[in-house]
Amino acid sequence: MPEKISPADALRFSRFAQRLCAAQPELGEEVGKAAEAGWTPEEMRAFLAVAPLDDEPALAVALRRLRQRVMLRLAVRDLGNLAPLSEVMATMSDLAEVAIATAQDFHSAALEASLGVPSANGQRQELIVIGMGKLGGRELNVSSDVDLVFAYPEEGDVEGPRPLSNHEYFARLGTKIIGSLNEITADGQVFRVDMRLRPWGDPGPLVCSFDALENYLVAQGREWERYAWIKARAITGGRAKELAEVVRPFVFRKYLDFASIGAVRSLHAQIRREVKRRDLAGDVKLGPGGIREIEFIAQALQLIRGGRDTALQARPTLTVLEILGTRGILPQTAVGELSEAYEFLRRLEHRLQWLDDAQTHALPTGAEDRQLIAESMGHADWQRFQTVLEERRAAVTRHFENIFAEQTEESTSIPLWQGSLEPEAAAEELANRGFAAPDDAMRRLTAFRTGSRYQQLPETSKQRLDKLVPRVIDEAAKTADPGTTLPRCLDFIESVSRRASYLALLQEHPQALERVAAMLASSSWAATYLTRHPIVLDELLDARVLFAEPDLAAFSRSLREAMSEHADDPETQMNLMREIHHGLIFRLLAQDLAGELTVERLADYLSLAADIVLATTIDVTWKRLANRHRDAPWFAIVGYGKLGGKELGYASDLDLVFLYDDSHDAAPEIYARLGQRINSWVTTTTPSGTLFETDLRLRPNGEGGLLVSSLDAFRRYQRESAWVWEHQALTRARFCAGDAQIGALFEEERKSILTAERDPADLATEVLAMRRRMHEGHPNRSDLFDVKHDRGGMIDIEFVVQFLVLAYSNRHAELVGNLGNIALLSIMAGLGLVPVSLAERVRAAYRDYRRLQHRLRLNGAPYARVPLPDVATHVAATRALWQAVLGPYEASSGVTGD
Repeated sequence: MPEKISPADALRFSRFAQRLCAAQPELGEEVGKAAEAGWTPEEMRAFLAVAPLDDEPALAVALRRLRQRVMLRLAVRDLGNLAPLSEVMATMSDLAEVAIATAQDFHSAALEASLGVPSANGQRQELIVIGMGKLGGRELNVSSDVDLVFAYPEEGDVEGPRPLSNHEYFARLGTKIIGSLNEITADGQVFRVDMRLRPWGDPGPLVCSFDALENYLVAQGREWERYAWIKARAITGGRAKELAEVVRPFVFRKYLDFASIGAVRSLHAQIRREVKRRDLAGDVKLGPGGIREIEFIAQALQLIRGGRDTALQARPTLTVLEILGTRGILPQTAVGELSEAYEFLRRLEHRLQWLDDAQTHALPTGAEDRQLIAESMGHADWQRFQTVLEERRAAVTRHFENIFAEQTEESTSIPLWQGSLEPEAAAEELANRGFAAPDDAMRRLTAFRTGSRYQQLPETSKQRLDKLVPRVIDEAAKTADPGTTLPRCLDFIESVSRRASYLALLQEHPQALERVAAMLASSSWAATYLTRHPIVLDELLDARVLFAEPDLAAFSRSLREAMSEHADDPETQMNLMREIHHGLIFRLLAQDLAGELTVERLADYLSLAADIVLATTIDVTWKRLANRHRDAPWFAIVGYGKLGGKELGYASDLDLVFLYDDSHDAAPEIYARLGQRINSWVTTTTPSGTLFETDLRLRPNGEGGLLVSSLDAFRRYQRESAWVWEHQALTRARFCAGDAQIGALFEEERKSILTAERDPADLATEVLAMRRRMHEGHPNRSDLFDVKHDRGGMIDIEFVVQFLVLAYSNRHAELVGNLGNIALLSIMAGLGLVPVSLAERVRAAYRDYRRLQHRLRLNGAPYARVPLPDVATHVAATRALWQAVLGPYEASSGVTGD
């Protein structure tokens, strides 16, 4: 902030303040008080409280004299560099709100005395004065209009001496309020009032009910009106929450709304034309690099994301810019430059207006006024000031163009999409660009263009597709197999074509389309995932975020913050949890397809993410459980199988067991309900998709057992009733979420079970029997080798490891750790349980099997099957390990490749 200056020097920069002091010397005390503090809303109300408000003229005098005092002191504080921009805007907004509320109270009392009380269904009705624009955002400038909309909750009639509708009553009240603020008297004017932002504008009724407002916004609301309502705020009346529920769905969409960028571009073009027509290039508000461009940047990004991120529904421009930077939506350098420019331009705007209390944004042309403005902005002369001004405006323009510049380069594939080429020419063009079956590609393009879905789209969506599809062809041609990539891309585009925002995102961000094509080219599973969850598309916009090291702590915070913010809305909580999880999965998928994650690291991230989702779900469902008897549940979730072994894949089920350790009489019933709620929460399909499929059959007594077990019941079952295969499953079990103390007790019991004395021969018999049943349950009649289920595959390795853990953990405690098959094989070799060289070969086999399985699933293979010669070395090593540990395979096993 520039150096403070004396009140006398500050007055030099405002002829308005000088005239005020000369005309009313008694106001000089405001100059003296300026060094202490500005006016507060309480002081404004106190000033009016002692004023004689006997009639309308008296009200007009009191409001205008309050304005004179507030403005004079504020002028000295602002021009003397005693008040930051935030104080100047807040003081002006406070003055407007106090004046409006006072006028409303005065005229409401007078009208009620003569006409009666407006009511509906036996309830008193109040006028809601809505502050729009800068008043709504508490950003009024020092010579600002106030943009208002008048609304009332319900239609009805006035309870009074003669028939009168609520609408007529509030129209009279609104007219009175406007007059008290807007009329010019001997004492001047309080605020100019602009009512043109109301429904239907000037021709429309002065007031409307909430229902009428909602019907207008739904049926008639135009894109520019979303920008008008983005800062809307009820400044009088007691039903602001209901009003917000009417307005919010119109302003903020549930999905990412990239279509708003086109609306900003259109609005901005209209303003630029008007600026050119009226020669307003020097206008600090509307001109290039002006205040309006900063506001457009903030508001457009708010409209895009505010429906999903409610923090972005904030009103003040500087606050929104800060949030955009924190969220990584705007680079911090851009946020810094835009915020500095906004403060600079708003301070300049005020200094232009302080000169004569005029609503102006034009730079002065006279030398005297130019010198005053330059000095008031802390510069010795106009030239130096103008240099800084142009730097600020150039920065704003640069950032604006970075966001809103429209791609003008046309694709060379437009004739292919339009079908304007002869079939032979089209086929030749596609063949030259790498399409092995060009006729198939043309048939798919033609089917898309002539199909009912495209034909029934709104004209704006068709126009977007007409620009987008040729670029899709271009991007498909860059991939290794264009003939496969193009139909995947077209299927995806067709599936989201009814959502204009997704089309706008891809049209506005060529890098996103490029990444979509690359991902779909790499994986049919990715194509299916993206088609089902297009909401993750915005993850593609910033490569820095997309390929950043996954931050699971931030993922957990995001989940908990979202759950807390929507604690009273379980439907929104469920959708947000799915959307946040899908976003993480998509970022992992992008890094996976780019070769930046090993299968093992990917599985670690997926497993930890599942743990976090389960922990958050416990917290959310417990808080919503009726008759819960303690703040936090004494409850834990144990993961088995791939979750337990931290080998989770993208589409893996979660094998779960629910445990509690609580002696309360109602505990069995309460925790059973909790388990049901948790399972329903993660498996239910909502508009945002599904979190996980679950398998609860590994609980004690399987499907016939209780959904939730006490820790004691679990302990008894494992010791007295469990089958050997259930102890095998326990080797890969771990505590995932819930009460850590119960998790520790489970781990103690797990170790106790695994280290129990067992006869290796009897154990081998049981393990062989289970392996035989599993093999029979997964017959392979193909000529390919199933890397998971066939003899010599992954299941064999897992069974060998589980056998050795159960057989020898009583002598080697290090075997009970849930470390994964690869690590355990190394430990077992070190203990002499298996040959070292063989263990290394099988470790390599298991790694490669997992990679093969993962790669095949990414491309939609129903089974992980490959030609046997491709894995013959691994199969031989695995069979040798089985032979060394469990003896020869049974002759009747029917193993593929034997």
